[in-house]
Amino acid sequence: MSSYGRGAAVLSVGIGVTGLVTYLYFSLASHSLDEDDYGRITLLWSAVFVVVSVLYRPVEQLLSRTIAERSAKGLEGRDHLRVAATIQLALGVLFALVALLLRGPLQDDLFDGSAALYWILIVAVLAYAASYFARGFLAGNRQFGLYGGLVLFESVSRCLFAVAVAVGVLSGQSAVALGMVAAPFMSLMVVPAALRRGIGGPRIDDPDEGRELDAAAQAEPAKEAEFTLAHGSGFAASVLLVMLAEQTFLNAGPLVVKATEGGSALAGFAFNVLLIARAPLQLFQAVQTSILPHLTSAQATGEEDAFAHSVRVTLRAIAAFSAAVALALLALGPWIMDVLFGGNFDYGRGGLVLVAVGMGLYLAAATLNQAALARGRAQHAAACWVPSAAAFVVALLVLPVEDPIVRLEVAYAGSALLLCALLYGLYRRGGR
Repeated sequence: MSSYGRGAAVLSVGIGVTGLVTYLYFSLASHSLDEDDYGRITLLWSAVFVVVSVLYRPVEQLLSRTIAERSAKGLEGRDHLRVAATIQLALGVLFALVALLLRGPLQDDLFDGSAALYWILIVAVLAYAASYFARGFLAGNRQFGLYGGLVLFESVSRCLFAVAVAVGVLSGQSAVALGMVAAPFMSLMVVPAALRRGIGGPRIDDPDEGRELDAAAQAEPAKEAEFTLAHGSGFAASVLLVMLAEQTFLNAGPLVVKATEGGSALAGFAFNVLLIARAPLQLFQAVQTSILPHLTSAQATGEEDAFAHSVRVTLRAIAAFSAAVALALLALGPWIMDVLFGGNFDYGRGGLVLVAVGMGLYLAAATLNQAALARGRAQHAAACWVPSAAAFVVALLVLPVEDPIVRLEVAYAGSALLLCALLYGLYRRGGR
């Protein structure tokens, strides 16, 4: 538990700053661009991170879990790295082919005819393949300092383009959007340091835990363990469904609002509202990234008490954090949103609080999801996520609420409650 806490603390610094820098990126873009141009920036962001999270985070999670499990059991071999790289490469090629075939709808319908935004989408998504592979490798080896540096370099390099537009060095939505291309390339600056530390074996920020694993490896010689493409693909396919559902929660709102209500400006407003839920997820990445290898190691070594204790502590921290955010938004929510994003929209106090409650439920569900993955129950987790995400989209379309933003807020909170309840039921059923 101590190594998990230290890992989460190290990551929290880098990822916490990352969240603030991401807020600054959108705040500067909102003040520098007109409402339609800013709306297209948010749609590009949504498109990029829907795709990269759905396609590439399964491999990140696969690497994180597999490396941690093999280290805990003292297993050798590099097959898991080759399998993960093969899956990542195949997914990148698949995206490129589909994006080229769908150039017309993407460029004309999503980006209102902007060829620049279309090509930025393609290059950014392909570049993130390497970035997410690096994230999984660093998380599995518990190189949390380097992981924090990776996401920090990514966000800062992206934000510099918005700063350049704000001060007049550059201009226009394309200049702001170019930050999304630079970000994944700059994030890879940490890779040389990771390679100098070597690949495989226990690379843990906690020296005591590293010595314990080294002693265990010496007491029982490591064995070569085959890791097949079928094995890796099965886990990755289930996590892909989870990631697709996750991105539906985070990004479907603005896209559905644009499709049903029309106008990029209103889609940008919807995006700003859901930033209340999205921004804490930046910070929660520290917990999510460090808890999966920690729980996997506890599961592999039979430490059920440590497993359950880690989950309980995390859920309590999430409850306290969510309550604090909800109270802050109840008191100052509309004023905070007006200062950050300006514009001609009115942010309802009750709706902002409702999104904060949904955010807490969603973070709790994400924690329970990591517990399921650590137990090797990726398929069962996917069976909880998919219907919950579908319920969110259906609610966005059919809830009898006239205001599309209020409808979005209600749908998000209700669907997050459903997801949390389903994953909690899965957690209560125990291990494999």
